[in-house]
Amino acid sequence: MNHRFLTFIVVAMLGATHSPAGFAQQPAIAPTGQKSAAPPAPSEAAIRAESEAFVAAFNKADAKAIAAFWTEEGEYIDASGRQMVGREAIEQDYSEFFAANPNVKIQIAIDSLRFLSDSIAIEDGRAIVDPLPQGAPGVSKYTAVHTKVDGKWLMASVRETWIETPITRQSMADFEWLIGAWVAEEHGNQSESVYSWVADKSFVQRTYTTTHADGTKTSGVQLIGWNPVQGRVQSWSFSPDGGHASGLWSPNERGWTAEMIGMTGDGTPTTSLIRIARLDDNACVWQSVQRTLGGVAIPDTDEVVIKRQSPPAASQPTER
Repeated sequence: MNHRFLTFIVVAMLGATHSPAGFAQQPAIAPTGQKSAAPPAPSEAAIRAESEAFVAAFNKADAKAIAAFWTEEGEYIDASGRQMVGREAIEQDYSEFFAANPNVKIQIAIDSLRFLSDSIAIEDGRAIVDPLPQGAPGVSKYTAVHTKVDGKWLMASVRETWIETPITRQSMADFEWLIGAWVAEEHGNQSESVYSWVADKSFVQRTYTTTHADGTKTSGVQLIGWNPVQGRVQSWSFSPDGGHASGLWSPNERGWTAEMIGMTGDGTPTTSLIRIARLDDNACVWQSVQRTLGGVAIPDTDEVVIKRQSPPAASQPTER
């Protein structure tokens, strides 16, 4: 089984919940038996609030507001290695970027936030722009050094790195292996998923029904396919609470990872990093890590084994 096969299994097992087979109705909520992380300290909450404000300013193409998030002599090094020093230079750079890329939007996922002192913090994360820049597909990683100036957290330095994730589009016949039924169990919940071709075999549609530990049932839907603009395998998921998520997938040594961004039915933003490891042709191990709910870090999920329930049904001759 090639990497592309595994991608479709994994993506198909993911709903907007960021958990396998849609076990939780809310995206990225810790499963039964796990407790959510404590609320962030005031300094962490302030930095996360600044990140949200940065996204809002970026999505309004407000270069002046963006530059104000840096210190007076702040440094910005973009993915190409260009260095801008000072708010004026940073504002000019963003102004030129927005002029060349009208209507561009950004989403940010904070992977870690650690404090070196009461006035210095380091933030590592991922930024996804829409539409993606021209060239090889990938994801923008960033490291931001925050410093507290007159009681306010500002960025002293930001460095971006573009990580290419080359994936070659293969024949749509690769999807054939996914067609059929799969099952997964977690914390007393069981989900059965059925995959079928739609849109003249341009996409695979997954429909699932989850039976929860209390006997109630929920259902959801997902589409999986190749995004030719981004040059990536992508998933679009819709959960029963009205939430939704999208994921961009990349291969690694053990299987695949996915950058997931979505929201719950009430509009709370969610992010996570999905890790998949193949066991054999009929099973794989799934785990969701680096999760956030409303900008607050929550625990990783347990590892879950997803298994094929039955082989794809053989085609039957048409009776005359």
